[in-house]
Amino acid sequence: MSTTPRIAIAGAGLGGLVCARVLQQHGVPVTVFERESGPNSRSQGGTLDIHEDTGQVALRAAGLFDRFLALSRPDGQEWRLYDRHATLIRHDQADEGNLSRPEIDRGQLRTLLLDSLAPGTVRWSHPVQAVVPLPHGNARLHHHDRTFEDFDLVIGADGAWSRVRPVLSDAQPTYAGITMVETHFDDVDQRHPGIAHLVGAGTMSAKAGRRSLVMQRNSNGHVRAYITFRGPQDWHAGLDLADTESVRVRLLAQYQGWDESLLDILRDNEGGFINRPMFVLPVPHSWQRVPGITLLGDAAHLMPPVGVGANLALLDGAELAQAVIGHPTIDEALDAYESVMLPRAIDNAKTAQHMLATLMPDTDSDDALFPDAVWPAGTLPDSPPAHTS
Repeated sequence: MSTTPRIAIAGAGLGGLVCARVLQQHGVPVTVFERESGPNSRSQGGTLDIHEDTGQVALRAAGLFDRFLALSRPDGQEWRLYDRHATLIRHDQADEGNLSRPEIDRGQLRTLLLDSLAPGTVRWSHPVQAVVPLPHGNARLHHHDRTFEDFDLVIGADGAWSRVRPVLSDAQPTYAGITMVETHFDDVDQRHPGIAHLVGAGTMSAKAGRRSLVMQRNSNGHVRAYITFRGPQDWHAGLDLADTESVRVRLLAQYQGWDESLLDILRDNEGGFINRPMFVLPVPHSWQRVPGITLLGDAAHLMPPVGVGANLALLDGAELAQAVIGHPTIDEALDAYESVMLPRAIDNAKTAQHMLATLMPDTDSDDALFPDAVWPAGTLPDSPPAHTS
């Protein structure tokens, strides 16, 4: 470009950070505004499988692929499927040297990206309040402290409840009819050998009708479990979610008749339960161009966590940065980026919706566990971040 653009990214998630990294690699300055107080202010969620045709492409563009591999867990590609009687239905393991979808803790990947940025790139405790387009194709970013700054490009990478999205789209996330209740186990091999046996080195799923139990091994003997069921968002009505034992009783009632080894996932967890209702954006979701403003990741295409969300966010971020670098104007860059990102997001969101409807039907029958044509091994699930807001 003839002049260096002023670029702001709202949100220091994976997509926003990889976008910032690629921009900085090519000498384009960028500022990331993040509402969290610092990089360690909260847990970043569970484990992610990074796909060779999406997330790995982004990490290569960012010059971080080798560092990612050093942290990743290829053995985490293992996948075990059980029925509600704890009968092993399917067991998949990646061949030695298979790097198609190695796992990495979300927090480790975020730290890798943060450490790759120039000092001061991320402004912590700086939530974005709103973005307003300006007459000459740039945009004004409003902060919570009532100050504002003008930029040539504002990128909304601020997740499900994006403050940037409203300037482009009236769409709001809606409840998908499914809730995930998260819990965890520490030092699992020593303290919870039964849980360790069920989960193996990667992911396990047990499913019957509209209920499932999913566990994923993270690094350092940590396992996250997701008690997933179809039902009303207020399933916990009359229940104090901070009362761990009361929540446990309510959940055990939902899984009555399941094998005792599977019920240990609900009985023997450490700490409390975290309620995570699943929200999605409408499909298709797109917008008319607004000069100087765009979206990536969940802000653009929030979909069920079926293994693609984080990967698409990474790819969005890398491709958007490459478009800015490779085009003479911001408007041309957004043309190039959105013309690829939006159709890809719509296709993936339709597939994710279909998978969710097939795999979590509104029935309690044990039929149709995880048909290969619908849910290939290794794609279940994308662990949710610690929160999206």
